[in-house]
Amino acid sequence: MAKESADKLKGTTMEVYRFLLKIGKPVGVREVQRALNLSSPSVAIYHLSKLEDACFVRREMGNFVVNKILLENTIRISRFLVPKYLFYSIFAVTAFVVELTLLRPDILTRDYFFFTITTAILSFIFCYETAKTWIKGNL
Repeated sequence: MAKESADKLKGTTMEVYRFLLKIGKPVGVREVQRALNLSSPSVAIYHLSKLEDACFVRREMGNFVVNKILLENTIRISRFLVPKYLFYSIFAVTAFVVELTLLRPDILTRDYFFFTITTAILSFIFCYETAKTWIKGNL
């Protein structure tokens, strides 16, 4: 059931869902149309109806509001959606910088080299996943 519902969130429907999620308050059809530059209110109604049928949004006094949050790989900060990987990336890069500056021994050992390379690879993976999520638009 959840997979079927998630399949409905593609293209413009996903953009409408993201818009409602970012606004965080009840929004009318015309507001959605204007904000997303849709050709007519009927296009906005079509996508809002798809979201309503999948139980992602509900009507409140003629306006639409997000009913459940599907984007599990994101965190909402104020009106912004950021990927969870961003926090992992910040932590890994910080650990890498600390390892290179504060924890650097006078004589470089094999262990230090191994842990530094491991932290660098970890940082790269998290930064890559963050960029991929952001660019792909899965937010």
